[in-house]
Amino acid sequence: MDKLRRVLSGGEENEEVGLTAQIMDGTTLSFGTRVKWFVICFAGGVLCSILGTALLFLPKAGVNLFAVFYTLGNIAAISSTCFLMGPFKQLKRMFEPTRLIATIMMLLFLVLTLCAVFWWGKRGLAIIFCILQFLAMTCFVVCLCL
Repeated sequence: MDKLRRVLSGGEENEEVGLTAQIMDGTTLSFGTRVKWFVICFAGGVLCSILGTALLFLPKAGVNLFAVFYTLGNIAAISSTCFLMGPFKQLKRMFEPTRLIATIMMLLFLVLTLCAVFWWGKRGLAIIFCILQFLAMTCFVVCLCL
């Protein structure tokens, strides 16, 4: 936007801008936009988790739908914080030594839950992994706040 203003006002820019600078300039969000998308993404994650819990009581595919929606909800909730601090800073903080174990456990249980549903077909195991996913997510959030 600044570049457009400079061109329209007559002030031309002669210096070349690198690809990284162009990408960073095109992907910067205002604080208000970051907060809005954080709320939207986090609310979507909570909605997926609640929907998964409601689908748990369906007769045949209920456990499978619960595991999938609960996992998607957790992924959306984790992704929502990328809007607040940025994806690179998020990954950097996730894999710091104080949070490394919690991060690995959380990601492991996310994957194992989906494996239990789609490849192994074990509904009971999927429920156990969802419970462990909840505990790992709680530990992850507590470690992230420290």
